[in-house]
Amino acid sequence: MNLVYADRDGNLFDHPDYMALGRNGDMVMEIMEEELIPLPEGATLVSLPDTRPIGIHAKTGEMRVVPGEVSAVGALLPQGFTRLLIPSYAKADKTKLLPLFGYTAVVWKDDAFYVAAEQCDDPELWNPRNCNPDELELQVKHLLNEYSDNRLYQHLSNCALEYECLTASNTFLNRWEGAVPVSFSCNAGCFGCISEQPDDSGFPAPQTRMNFKPTVDEVVQVMLEHLKTPDSIISFGQGCEGEPSTQATTIIQAIRRVREQTDVGYININTNAGLTDHIRGIVDAGLNLMRVSTISALDDHYNAYYKPRGYTLKNVEKSLRYAADKGVVTSINYLIFPGVTDREEEIEAMIEFVRRTDLKLIQLRNLNIDPESYLQLIPKPQGELLGMKQMLEIFRQELPGVVLGSYTHTPDSLLRRREKDLQLQRTT
Repeated sequence: MNLVYADRDGNLFDHPDYMALGRNGDMVMEIMEEELIPLPEGATLVSLPDTRPIGIHAKTGEMRVVPGEVSAVGALLPQGFTRLLIPSYAKADKTKLLPLFGYTAVVWKDDAFYVAAEQCDDPELWNPRNCNPDELELQVKHLLNEYSDNRLYQHLSNCALEYECLTASNTFLNRWEGAVPVSFSCNAGCFGCISEQPDDSGFPAPQTRMNFKPTVDEVVQVMLEHLKTPDSIISFGQGCEGEPSTQATTIIQAIRRVREQTDVGYININTNAGLTDHIRGIVDAGLNLMRVSTISALDDHYNAYYKPRGYTLKNVEKSLRYAADKGVVTSINYLIFPGVTDREEEIEAMIEFVRRTDLKLIQLRNLNIDPESYLQLIPKPQGELLGMKQMLEIFRQELPGVVLGSYTHTPDSLLRRREKDLQLQRTT
């Protein structure tokens, strides 16, 4: 399998003199055939700025930095795919930080691109080709005219058309999971926040956080417009906002008013779940689904990344347990990174966390981060690195009733996935 690199103009080539390698954390390693799948539809190949690729020289068998003015290449995977390795590279300038994306190792073999990844969910719903730009533009114009005074629709139109956010696009297309952001503030200072970074962080935030507090009327209009089919989901907590539960009063009032008018569809919140009292109020108002963002079930790792303000991981666990006990279908948005998530101590802690909270779904999400700065931030490994593929197998064996997926599912969809997974485990 040949190493893939980019020239100064961004053109991609495979190198006949170098075999591709991958990275698991700091460890540069050979890529196994069983770790590779064809480049998925909807994936994007990108050059890693200010880097040089590392490969195995075909003739000498030595590991080398590829000479010349070339850059390493990685793949950005669509939803539904979990990366197993990051690209192998050396930074030409160690002070430069990579943009906030989730880079996956890519190789060239059998006249095609392959990536070190595993499919963990059906990518069809979140395939960008299913979002027709002409239809989207028409629907944006329609709803902006229909609700001309609603600032949420104005905000979401920018998310859909400029940032090409599929959740925001779904809000205008009245399908699947749609967005209803509510908060401009947050009770965490996430190291890799995609909507707000300190001026001295070195990370350019790839999108802009909302800067207003929507009214209950504005929120209710968006919710009622979207909740029209049995499988529709409307979600608080988007990448363009802070922590939605900081606006618990607005959310609670909106849920109650919506449920007085319709019982169609599902109401979801994407949250860090640190404000347990607020989460309880939202659950009691009629929440159906809850996805909690986490990077670890270990306090020191969690705190290093999230920098929680006024809450702890124990609060997160209490929120999840309360929601599950009240019949809410709970999941975690598990931010994963090769060489970290597959540490022995991380796996053990997460399995126990999932059992204690009665989770139904683990949404595996590739962490968008500069690898070096993340690895310097978090605690050093205490146990063995097992590899991402083995980690997934351990989760399946130890948590047979928990679905490993990539995005929020309705209860019916989740039940079908669970039955399919259990049947597959029985046959294998």
